[in-house]
Amino acid sequence: MASESAFPPLEDDSTAFATAVAADVNGDEGNPSPPDEISVDVIGVKLSSFAIADANSHELDEVAGQEGKGIEETANGSRDDGGSGVEDCRVGESSEIHAAEEEGKRKLVVVEGEVVKEWNSKSGDVRRVNSELEVDASGSPSSSGYAGERGSSSSAVSGDEIEEDKILPARDDDFVNGVAVDLQGLWIPGKRHHNEDDASVSWRKRKKHFFILSNSGKPIYSRYGDEYKLAGFSATLQAIISFVENGGDRVKLVRAGKHQVVFLVKGPIYLVCISCTEEPYESLRGQLELIYGQMILILTKSVNRCFDKNPKFDMTPLLGGTDAVFSSLIHSFGWNPATFLHAYTCLPLAYPTRQAAGAVLQDVADSGVLFAILMCKHKVVSLVGAQKASLHPDDMLLLSNFVISSESFRTSESFSPICLPRYNPMAFLYAYVHYFDGETYLILLTTSSDAFYHLKECRIRIESVLLKSNVLSEVQRSMIDGGMHVEDLPVDPSPVSGSSSPHLGQLSPDTFRDAYAGIGGPCGLWHFIYRSIYLDQYISSEFSSPISTPQQQKRLYRAYQKIYASMHDRAIGPHKTQFRRDEHYVLLCWVTQDFELYAAFDPLAEKALAIKTCNRVCQWVKDVENEIFLLGASSFSW
Repeated sequence: MASESAFPPLEDDSTAFATAVAADVNGDEGNPSPPDEISVDVIGVKLSSFAIADANSHELDEVAGQEGKGIEETANGSRDDGGSGVEDCRVGESSEIHAAEEEGKRKLVVVEGEVVKEWNSKSGDVRRVNSELEVDASGSPSSSGYAGERGSSSSAVSGDEIEEDKILPARDDDFVNGVAVDLQGLWIPGKRHHNEDDASVSWRKRKKHFFILSNSGKPIYSRYGDEYKLAGFSATLQAIISFVENGGDRVKLVRAGKHQVVFLVKGPIYLVCISCTEEPYESLRGQLELIYGQMILILTKSVNRCFDKNPKFDMTPLLGGTDAVFSSLIHSFGWNPATFLHAYTCLPLAYPTRQAAGAVLQDVADSGVLFAILMCKHKVVSLVGAQKASLHPDDMLLLSNFVISSESFRTSESFSPICLPRYNPMAFLYAYVHYFDGETYLILLTTSSDAFYHLKECRIRIESVLLKSNVLSEVQRSMIDGGMHVEDLPVDPSPVSGSSSPHLGQLSPDTFRDAYAGIGGPCGLWHFIYRSIYLDQYISSEFSSPISTPQQQKRLYRAYQKIYASMHDRAIGPHKTQFRRDEHYVLLCWVTQDFELYAAFDPLAEKALAIKTCNRVCQWVKDVENEIFLLGASSFSW
């Protein structure tokens, strides 16, 4: 059990920290460190002090703390205790520092392929182990005093604010006319809590932090607080990364109690996430990749040359005014499946309507436009591109986030340089953006910086055709009607295409009957996500009544994240099917070479009925694929 003694407060002097690390490596005279080994007592102190908070905090229900519980049942009948989806020790291309807490111990894990050692500070023994290098020291109270962990509350959050990574009780303003507010609508543009710093108790209570800094320790971006006030904390993060790199390794993940500190090194740019939301390591790393991609979309990767010329280059002014872009992207990590599925979603439309929009965009693409994209919020209406041009789903996610979160695009037609990281991270393209209404907008991408007037003429022609063919009115109607509802799942769907589709289980051929009229869809189906692997597109059903509040929706989203990471974990998989049951719902996942299906059921749903229902969902999606997918878009997939 962790000791209750407190650690010194977090220092702002990175020089003193580096000196302390160097002194610790060399060893003290009465208690020398073993040769060629690393001690990270000081690093542990720095991370632990980040986790000290008010011990009198009141309990607060948090969704992340409940997601990993339960029993996992795989297709072959094996059972596994549900967890966070992150292994205690990861052996990969890079090394990992693992700060573990045990009574009278501190462990440092550095993975170097398979040749590693273990040292016990009490006995002084050094021995080889299979996968870890461990250094013992005193324990940390980080898991017992941090108000940002499960079971605590934050007094710094006012009653009028919905914190993106805090789970609050359902309130009256979560509903409008009896309809649940979508998580997308809870985002507040721009940075919040900009007056906080690492000495603020409220700052330390945040459950999820993101940082961008340079390899010289200069802060570039912080989700919470003022970057310049966090200079000392950024220097500490930089010192940890550099300390490990000087030993020929690379730090990937630090565990401190319930906290994960995830590192991503991209040349001279360092990205760090500190989280106690129990999201899988793979999800947090993927989120850092997207944040880096968003930065490249604004600046291109050529910004690295500035650091080559001047290692102390301050990049913050180059990102001035983009706080809303990053905060919008970070907010989407809590509601947008595209952030971990690496696929995009289309607005449901009648096939002739989508064809009419695609035809006029194709005419424009033939006139010298690289990509023409018609979108409504984050959903694609139609997309065409020049021959042999490829557009990655992640680029579409970052581009749409950039447009949606920038208010200037809504007020007038705009022509802005942007970079598509997956297309060419070293060069700018030029985006012409025009909003037809409050939600529907057109993006035309070109390689020419002088194409504004040509693109404007293209937009006028496109708008004329869209109005005449009633495409824009159909788009608005579709936004009002929503997408697929589980309540509409056909009882006995008959194939429209005439082709057979794979089935998840072998059940009795008798006529299927619902075992009970569950809340939501048949057999207690509450929600599903279907991803077409060939098209790199997904469809997500509308949330049914059992998942009506933003908190419940976020809980389910986090559960999807975990089961997705588990299904695609190369160390223990990948798996084809997975069945999990906990106190919140039953999760059934099915992966084939053509599609992936993630479905949530009532927690009392029977396995056989859930499998049968998933087969019906797959057939239903196939029957209406002309309306929910952009067919013929495979040439634009990655």
